[in-house]
Amino acid sequence: MTAPVIIYGASGYTGKLIAWHLAEAGIPFIAAGRSVERLEEQMALVPELKGAAFECRAVAHEVAALTSLFTGARVVYNVAGPFSELGRPVVEAALAAGCHYLDTTGEADWMRTVRDDFGAKFAAKKLLLAPASSYMWAAGNLAAEIALETPGIDSLDILYLADSATSVASTKSFLRMCTQQQYYLENGKPAPWPMATAYPVISPDAHRLYRAVPWSGGGEPIWYEGDARVRNCETMVAFKNPLMFDAVISTLEEFQEKYAHLPNAEQVRICNELGGQMTQVEPSREDPDVNRSVISCIGRGNVSGVKVVLRGNSPYIQTGLLGAEACRRILAGQLLATGFQSPARAFGARQILNVWAEHGYHSWSAEAN
Repeated sequence: MTAPVIIYGASGYTGKLIAWHLAEAGIPFIAAGRSVERLEEQMALVPELKGAAFECRAVAHEVAALTSLFTGARVVYNVAGPFSELGRPVVEAALAAGCHYLDTTGEADWMRTVRDDFGAKFAAKKLLLAPASSYMWAAGNLAAEIALETPGIDSLDILYLADSATSVASTKSFLRMCTQQQYYLENGKPAPWPMATAYPVISPDAHRLYRAVPWSGGGEPIWYEGDARVRNCETMVAFKNPLMFDAVISTLEEFQEKYAHLPNAEQVRICNELGGQMTQVEPSREDPDVNRSVISCIGRGNVSGVKVVLRGNSPYIQTGLLGAEACRRILAGQLLATGFQSPARAFGARQILNVWAEHGYHSWSAEAN
């Protein structure tokens, strides 16, 4: 079977959600990973795949084998993280095979790596390179684009507040990136956040304060670095569950005290171990009545201000829908930009927002602030 889309790492929590939405969009795909047995077992758990056009393929995690598998496809959607540890062979193979590359990373350092090492190469081939094509960091990026429609806005303060359990892979990924140096954008240049530090924040939909962390600094300061429209950009992630937040901050403080001096490979091993202890089983599929989310972006200029709020639910499912919509637009010839691009630049902010709204996953508002 040949297919235009390959989901690499499809057996994981997020991979199954992208497969579900590709099937509903009628887009054939190959579910790829290290084990056919594991892939078939996990795909069988997705009821929406009954009768869908897909095939499971095992492939070695090295450039030559991946290039052979990717050749003939048009899009590679990588969901095999942690990406800083596993991503480079997949990007290299996608480039060699002439495929657009998207992934679901939340790792800001990985985003910088692919931008610096591969952005120009993908642009030269008129291919898209879009890491973080997922709820994090696409949702804040979309809110920011709406804010930037207001004349004079050049500073963005973005807050994520979601009430969903994290997957096993996501927990390992976010724990690793929170132990690395994190940056915001100040006067057009990256500036470091203090390590293992919590901040009180206010969400638009609650009276009480929450606590937040930079969560690797977010993807938005990277998307807007070098963008003439934006001088300042900060992104933070708040937790509704105070016990979980306490556990995260405690772990980050422990890491800084005991492990921050170790070589990078050892730090990654320890983060994976600690993350595996925090989240040991995959969560159930999200429930819109339970797993709600709020994204707020406060935009400021010299004398202007705007607040954009995205109220939604099921962030992981939003990622699955975004993945399918991104593939649909690429295959339909509706890609707006190539090279290293944010989802908003590649597909259009309002276009993505409209798709999420049509499926009942979010609504948004903007008002002068």
